[in-house]
Amino acid sequence: MASFHESIFIDFKAFLKRPTTISVILYVLTAAAIPVTATFDPCYNYTVLDNPWRATSNTLASVFNCDQSVTWSGWYRLFINGLSAYIPQTCVARYSCGTDIALWIRGGHPTVEDGVVTRDVCGNLYSYCCYYGSYPIQVKACPGNYYVYELVRPTECSFAYCADVGSINASSTAVTPATISTANLSDPCLNYTVLDEARRAINNTYASVKTYDCSVNWTGWYRLFLDDLSAQIPDTCVARYSCGTDIALWIHGEHPKVEDGVVTRDVCGYAGSYCCYFGSYPIRVKACPGNHYVYELVRPTKCNAAYCAAVTNISSTNTTVTPETISAGINIMLQEGCTSQTCFQDFLEQIENITVLPLNTVTNILTVAFSTSEKILESSLLSNPTELASFGNLVLKTSEKLISTLVKPTDTSDSVSFTLAAVEGQVFMVGPNVTLDKIPRLDTTNSSVDIDLIGIANNNNGRSAAVAFMSYNTMENLLKPDFFKTSNDTIKTMMSTVISATLPKTTNTTLTKPVNFTFRHIREFDPSGSLSCVYWNISEWIVDGCSALKTNSSYTVCSCVHLSTFALIMQTSRPPEVQNLTDLALMNSDMFSQSDPLLDLLNLVCVIVGLVFFSLALLTFALCQWSPGVNNVARINICISLLLAHLLFLLTQQFLSLIRPQQVLCAVIAGLLHFLFLSGFVWMFIEAVLLYICVKNLSQIRSKNRKVLSSGFLCVFGYVVALVVVAVSAVVDPKGYGSELCWIKTDKGFIWSFLGPVFVILALNMILFIKIVTTVNSALKNLNVEVSKMKQNKIMAFKTLAQCVVLGCPWILGFFTNGSKELEILFLILNSQQGTFIFLIYCVLNNEVRQQYRKFFRCLCCDKQH
Repeated sequence: MASFHESIFIDFKAFLKRPTTISVILYVLTAAAIPVTATFDPCYNYTVLDNPWRATSNTLASVFNCDQSVTWSGWYRLFINGLSAYIPQTCVARYSCGTDIALWIRGGHPTVEDGVVTRDVCGNLYSYCCYYGSYPIQVKACPGNYYVYELVRPTECSFAYCADVGSINASSTAVTPATISTANLSDPCLNYTVLDEARRAINNTYASVKTYDCSVNWTGWYRLFLDDLSAQIPDTCVARYSCGTDIALWIHGEHPKVEDGVVTRDVCGYAGSYCCYFGSYPIRVKACPGNHYVYELVRPTKCNAAYCAAVTNISSTNTTVTPETISAGINIMLQEGCTSQTCFQDFLEQIENITVLPLNTVTNILTVAFSTSEKILESSLLSNPTELASFGNLVLKTSEKLISTLVKPTDTSDSVSFTLAAVEGQVFMVGPNVTLDKIPRLDTTNSSVDIDLIGIANNNNGRSAAVAFMSYNTMENLLKPDFFKTSNDTIKTMMSTVISATLPKTTNTTLTKPVNFTFRHIREFDPSGSLSCVYWNISEWIVDGCSALKTNSSYTVCSCVHLSTFALIMQTSRPPEVQNLTDLALMNSDMFSQSDPLLDLLNLVCVIVGLVFFSLALLTFALCQWSPGVNNVARINICISLLLAHLLFLLTQQFLSLIRPQQVLCAVIAGLLHFLFLSGFVWMFIEAVLLYICVKNLSQIRSKNRKVLSSGFLCVFGYVVALVVVAVSAVVDPKGYGSELCWIKTDKGFIWSFLGPVFVILALNMILFIKIVTTVNSALKNLNVEVSKMKQNKIMAFKTLAQCVVLGCPWILGFFTNGSKELEILFLILNSQQGTFIFLIYCVLNNEVRQQYRKFFRCLCCDKQH
């Protein structure tokens, strides 16, 4: 858990999370393959699954069972109380089958002659039977009127497979919305409403203003447009936070042809590690003459979902993520618990000699491979840049090998594309009879490529060629921008996704003309920075052969004379002097980027303890009776400001993955944190001034001083100063709030809106503290010598140290940490315990307050005895 006092670099997790046991079994069919004949029949090689709690009649169980914790392997036959059972093929109510979300299969059971079939798995919620989607399973009907299932881990722990002993129904009863009409008297191709909202574009990611379709009153048929171009709802997986919404909706199943008429398609939304994790009500689709589509749209099941729109060509293949176990055939195993490069290298060697794979198999392996690479990265075994670069090369090689297996011979042209959370890819192939003058631009969400593939094909035997284009959303965690070596000491920032372009299964890979890449900037553009188009050369980013043709605040076009792995890196000047405290204040230190579990635990405990004592101090100040001359205004407000600030920051980091996509909310939280922390420092300064006046006079503040330093005046000063700083900062640079940790952005010097006032206050407080100590020491020498006894000296020493913490002076330690773990721990403890020291000095060590404590506890004990 992050706190404001420590430097914790929190990387966003864009990689997919998959179960610990990783086993991918591939089924490969080529033209020359032997006819599919299983070496064993699952009807006679299965495991019995006879848990009584799986019965459909087991509703509202006291304990919810979880099938995600089961290590599924092979085929299973279901029994309930000794009777042969089957997974229901109709809707099952929530809280049935001894679990929260009871899983059933959509599409009906097969017959014996159908052999092995694949069925989608659904879970009912909010009046929609397939609200939740889980990984598909394989089903086979066996002689003897029973079924066997190749079960896999569901997408969530609250899911479990259901079992029923009743008779199989002939049709599925999945709930469809009442708004889908059963007949249309007019042709929807001629009677539709135009839907042309640009925010629905698939490349509109992490939008500050979200599109939610649950509030739309959908009636009739709609045709989609984007920038006056005919568009369509994607029929392949769309990443979350695309299309200007949280859950981007796409249709499961390819678009129909004109002769198909009106068809019904399921609607899906990506989450977790499954493209169809969220199911929405089905919609109707029709292909119209003129190569466009119309849709009968309905209100989605989730309010934070919206229909997506794209102008790219319709894919002929669906890329829904399939489960880790596909079927029998060629086995490719990734060692369970793989956390090293060695097992990943073994995994690569297993696919080295495979030439052709189906698309769903490739996407499945890529999902597992990137999930495993994330675990290896998290394990902190990649301890130095050399190992990091080596593993990055391994991931690149694996990805490029897998996408090359999608290349197939073609007479004219063909293309394949897919979108996963960690990577997007496109393959375009041309053959000897291609009729295109040039191939279309290959596009992913944040990048595109223009390449003369026709010219390359003409220089090859057979006049054929293929280009594979991949965009990696999180590769910068391996191939870091710091691998770009320059003579000057600058800050390097990755301004684009990392992309790769190759010519797989192409004999002559000589380019006929330079290749142009368009990079969309994924971070805020700094006009004062220097942009470089770079490519990856085994261990570093270099610029040889690449140059920038055009750039603006949104995108940059790079031209390269060769193919490789490319990126766009910006260099900005490194801020002088303030590195240590800036790192500490803004959570950017490399020392904590590889999160230390012990420091994380220490940080969490310290912050929680500090919050508890802030609360106790506030209660004491509010409930105890104080002498008229005691002014607790500054102490109370220090507690209020820092309690709220620490609590807000703690909660923000806990739920960062939910808050960060909400740009406006993230910026508001950053501004509120700026105000609360800054007001805390202002109140520390006020406390120092009040304490200095008291010590200087060695008596109560005179009546004249009390009028000048009245509570009302102090409150105005304590909060208005911080409010003015925040307001001015927001006016000067409204985009300065809302970094990746929902704090102040470090670029353009905006951080000085916080660091400037803090530096001034810390310097003044340190001066005042030294003068207070010298004044007290001088005054004590003139008092009774008994005060100098050892016990009194210890108390005075402790109070002096504690007062130093109360005034925030230990923040100065931030200048001297320089990677020292001991100083970091000391810095963390002291600055998270201001509430503790306030409670000790002004409450526990105050004799009058202790007397009131004793009186309270005596009354409490007496009440209990009576």
